Amino acid sequence: MNDALQGPGVALRSEALIALRRVALTAQTAPSLAALPGGFATRRKGHGLEMADVREYVAGDEIRHLDRGTTARTGRLHVRQFQEERDRVSLLVADFRPSMFWGLRRAFRSVAVAEALVLIGWNVVESGGRVGLLTVTATEPVIVPPRGRTRGMLDVIGGMVQAHDAGLAAMAARQGEDPPLDQALVRADRLVPSGAELIIGSGFDVPGPGLADRLDALSRRRLPRLMQMTDAQIDRMPRGRYPIRMADGRRLRLTLGGARDTPVMPTRQIAGRTALVLDAGEGVEQMARRIKAAFPVERAA
Repeated sequence: MNDALQGPGVALRSEALIALRRVALTAQTAPSLAALPGGFATRRKGHGLEMADVREYVAGDEIRHLDRGTTARTGRLHVRQFQEERDRVSLLVADFRPSMFWGLRRAFRSVAVAEALVLIGWNVVESGGRVGLLTVTATEPVIVPPRGRTRGMLDVIGGMVQAHDAGLAAMAARQGEDPPLDQALVRADRLVPSGAELIIGSGFDVPGPGLADRLDALSRRRLPRLMQMTDAQIDRMPRGRYPIRMADGRRLRLTLGGARDTPVMPTRQIAGRTALVLDAGEGVEQMARRIKAAFPVERAA
C-alpha cells in the first residue's frame, strides 16, 4: 500500500484505539450538549436478585421482602429493595465506505468514526455490557458478535482495523463505490437481541431512499442512535471551485467553502431522527466529552 496511506489520521492503528480506553474512562462530562433520547438503565430498582437497599415498610409492600435482621435490630418493619439487572448490548456500526476516506485536518472521517465508536465501546464494556461490530464497506462487511470485557473490545478493534485496511486498499486501487446505507443495515437486527442499541457512526453520504423506514423497523425492538461525522473545515475554506478526482478517474470541480462563521451544530435531523454531530478535526479528548454527554452509560428508565 502507498506509504502516504500509512500516516497518522489516515491508517487505523489498533494500539491507538486500545489507548482510547483511558480517554473514555477519564473524560469529564460537561453540561449535556446534545443528549439523545432513550437509553439503558444498567442498574435500576425492580424485581431482580441483587439487593439495592433496605428501607422501612410502608403499606402495600411485599411481606416476602421483609428484612428480618434489620427488623429485629430496629424494632420496626423493614423491607429489602432489589436491583433489576439488564444486559446492555451495543452494536457499533462503522461506516468505512469510500466516501469516508478523506479529511482536511487531523484525521480521515473513517478514522474519526472508529475513534468515536471505540470511545463508546470502552465505556459499555467497563460498565458490564457487551459490544459487537458491523462495518459498512464497499465489499463484504466485517462482523464481530457481541462479547463483554476487554477481550470483546479487543475483538471489535481488530475487526475495525481489518475492515479499514481493506477499505484503504480498495480506495487506492480505485475499486468500489458507496452502497446505500439503508441496504447495509438490513442484517443489523439479526446480530443483536431485542433491547440492544445500535450506534451508527457515518457521514450519511448515500443514505438510500429507505433509510428512514429501516431505522423505524429497527426501533421496534432495538434502539438505533445516529452519530454523524463531518469535517467542519470544509465550510471554513475560501469559497471557490476545487478540483476533485472521483474513484473512477473522472475529474470534477466542486464549489466549496464560504461559510466561515457558521458554527457546527451539535445535533442534526437525519432520516427523521436526531443525530449527534462530531467534527473529525477535533481532538479525541474533546470528542470523548461530547460523546459522554450524549451517550451516558446509565440513564434513568
